[in-house]
Amino acid sequence: MPHLRIETNIKSSEIQDMDGLLKELTTAVAATTGKPEPYVVVHVVTDQYIMFGGSAAPCGNAYFMCIGKMGVEENKQHAANLYPVIQKLLGISPDRFRGGSVSRT
Repeated sequence: MPHLRIETNIKSSEIQDMDGLLKELTTAVAATTGKPEPYVVVHVVTDQYIMFGGSAAPCGNAYFMCIGKMGVEENKQHAANLYPVIQKLLGISPDRFRGGSVSRT
């Protein structure tokens, strides 16, 4: 079951359509992992006190977990697929966003 958890300093009040954001991220996670959408969990945690590189400008971090479909090269591809979606939906530049991954076999 893929699980993407994003923590960000973006205020929840700045997100116009949280349901739409979650749906689009769910679709992106399903596409990058090849897993069906009904198995995907997306969790966006807003209003966090996060500073990145000494600046409180929009930033965030992510934890991406999945059974299988993970490895060094696969993770690079997942990041390449997900970071543009995150930037579009949350306005976080890829240079102010970091992710980590955990694989379960």
